[in-house]
Amino acid sequence: MAGNPPAADRDPQKDDRRKSDRFPLVVSVALQWHGPSGQLVRCEGRAVEGNAQGGFLEIPFPLSMGTEVEVQNLLSGEALRARVVRVRSSKQGELDGVAVAFLSPAPLFWGVTFRLKKATAELRELEQEIKSGGIDPRVLRDFRDAVDYVRKTAWAVQEWQERQTQRHDTATVLPLLTAERVRRATELSSTILTDLAEHEITSETPGIVELLRAIERLHARLADSLRSRQPS
Repeated sequence: MAGNPPAADRDPQKDDRRKSDRFPLVVSVALQWHGPSGQLVRCEGRAVEGNAQGGFLEIPFPLSMGTEVEVQNLLSGEALRARVVRVRSSKQGELDGVAVAFLSPAPLFWGVTFRLKKATAELRELEQEIKSGGIDPRVLRDFRDAVDYVRKTAWAVQEWQERQTQRHDTATVLPLLTAERVRRATELSSTILTDLAEHEITSETPGIVELLRAIERLHARLADSLRSRQPS
């Protein structure tokens, strides 16, 4: 993460425009603006950070502070107006990219990836608040497990979309989801064993018969699958 920009590189309204946290993302974008002679200039790049107020864009051409541009999300086709509020360069003087502020807030502009990252960050904050609220540890454990599952699934959706945007192989995401389901089922089985030992689950617990039947079917299929892997 870059340090604070020098005073000359700051926008006077920066604090107002960055009220919400920025989140890392990968979204292909197209920019167009009017050059010094009034000609229309266009280039493509990608957004690597974003929030409802704007984002940081990696583009091949330098832009001056205050330049008004049109930013188009190439995945959704949506376009809106923005203003360049920061130009960032490397120590070697090469352009890293530009920060733009939307002329009006656009919380949906960056698409599903941004919204998922924002949602998982809010869930983490909620988890911390619940921890300090004197909640029963068993309830807190279930909430933490649910948040963890949502977070991992959201990551898979983000990974899928980013690989699709970058034209990378998306098929490798599916085995990650399968492995996550196996991990979660194993942890849930251990939790149910503990509940049985502590008599939290009894023969009167609703759904216990259906659970037993499902486990029996799963056990039979797993046993067959593992036997087929063994050498004859």
